[in-house]
Amino acid sequence: MPTLLHIDSSPLYGRSVSRQLTAAFVSQWKASHPNGTVANRDLSAITIPPINAAWIGAVYTPEEGRTPQHKELLSLSDSFLADLERADEYVIGVPMHNFGVPSSLKLWIDQIARVGKTFSYADGTPKGLLIGKKATFIIATGAIYDAQTQMASFNFVEPYLRSLFGFLGVTDATFLTAGGTVALNHGHDRDTFLAPHLHAVQTHAQILQGGHV
Repeated sequence: MPTLLHIDSSPLYGRSVSRQLTAAFVSQWKASHPNGTVANRDLSAITIPPINAAWIGAVYTPEEGRTPQHKELLSLSDSFLADLERADEYVIGVPMHNFGVPSSLKLWIDQIARVGKTFSYADGTPKGLLIGKKATFIIATGAIYDAQTQMASFNFVEPYLRSLFGFLGVTDATFLTAGGTVALNHGHDRDTFLAPHLHAVQTHAQILQGGHV
């Protein structure tokens, strides 16, 4: 039974472009996988603590030697890791904040980038452990940061996520970007703006479905 992990990180909810686009992806995915399972994680709805010295100490303590306190410190991280391991595919909504990923997503990434769990140095070189997964990142940006544009060098979202997830073993990654959302703050019709992006998301979801045949 295929499983999709659906992650949203925008704090805007009903006004969020990335959330509307991930919802469209999930809807198409469900239609293509009537027996599939969707696991949802809303990163803006939960409190994710920043990692600290105690958390790092717990991570690097061998599992057989971990105390109840260590296990409690790692419980949220462990639940996030279980999400990633169970799912075959990921769809992650990412609004650009100050040229990078939102803080909630960065806190989640810090919890899931764990040695021995999502990557290893067993042979002296890094090796990603999230093997055989597919990821779709749906990004919403206020301005337009496409390659060859004046603002392209300010886009740290896609390069960071591509590098980070590639390091963790997720090399089958697609990035779909809805650029120029600031127009919605100046009277641009939302449906008109979203139409091509919804089409791109739904088409991509259909192509992914074809990969399962």
